Amino acid sequence: MGDDELEIRLTSRGKRAGGAWVQVTRGAYRRFDTHDPVLDELRAWQAVLSPTAQLTHLSAARVRRWWLPPLPDDLPVFVAVRGASRPQRPGLVVSRHQTLADPDIVDGLRLAPAEETLLACARHLGPLDLTVLLDSALRSGDCDMDVLLQLADSGRRGSLGLTAALAWSDPRSESAWETLLRILHRVCDIEVEPQHAVTDADGGFLGRGDLWLVGTTTLHEYDGGHHLERRRQRSDLKRVRRLGNGDWQRRGFTADDVLHQATSILRDADLSLGRPHDPRRIRSWHDVLRRSLFTPAGTAWVRQQLGLPTIGELGA
Repeated sequence: MGDDELEIRLTSRGKRAGGAWVQVTRGAYRRFDTHDPVLDELRAWQAVLSPTAQLTHLSAARVRRWWLPPLPDDLPVFVAVRGASRPQRPGLVVSRHQTLADPDIVDGLRLAPAEETLLACARHLGPLDLTVLLDSALRSGDCDMDVLLQLADSGRRGSLGLTAALAWSDPRSESAWETLLRILHRVCDIEVEPQHAVTDADGGFLGRGDLWLVGTTTLHEYDGGHHLERRRQRSDLKRVRRLGNGDWQRRGFTADDVLHQATSILRDADLSLGRPHDPRRIRSWHDVLRRSLFTPAGTAWVRQQLGLPTIGELGA
């Protein structure tokens, strides 16, 4: 018996697995005390599906450990199957294909190729969420850009969304929030360069910045929770002093700034660029957020795309 089989259990019709097991779908259970419930639930699903079925969409993205937007707790499992067969189970979303490429095997799970996974996500996600996934996939080396461009030009469902995300993507991003901060600048007509190496007048290295406001001596960066660690704080302060000695300015922003105080980020950028501050520019960013899982409005929109019940319906 393999390790995966120890974490899942299949039962015949009308039988239950017992108190140590949690039902995933009809006839398939995972251990109650598993250390990785997401993976084991997907393994249980795989055990009751056709041996040619492949996980795709956000299910495959989770297994690949790509960066993800905040996902609904009731997210369905997405699978791709070949031919006319369409298994029907609650909590399962199935896409049918005439042919399927050989799957990638990751943690014992059959996954659709990374490029096909992104195309599937593009059918339901807005451009911001999809760019987060795409940046992560490209950074990890999971995707072939030529194949992505072919899919974007294929006319298949999701190809237009994939085209939009490819125009925004950048494999130099180092986190999902850094991706959001970059796109905020971009849609507000602020040219930035990710992972910019700052040097002094003699060519000495001073530091590397998340985003350089092109044409200025200003860096804009995302400050996550890890920047609060004592050791990281000491390192950050030394870096800021080096940058300051070289006449560079560093501004750090949090997730709350990106989502709720974006106008202040725009104001700071306008100041560095020496252009008049026009708060109306931030509307473009708000338009992007309205179709993103990073906001309640965007979550409602994505739930609608996926056919999930609204929050009001869940509470009924």
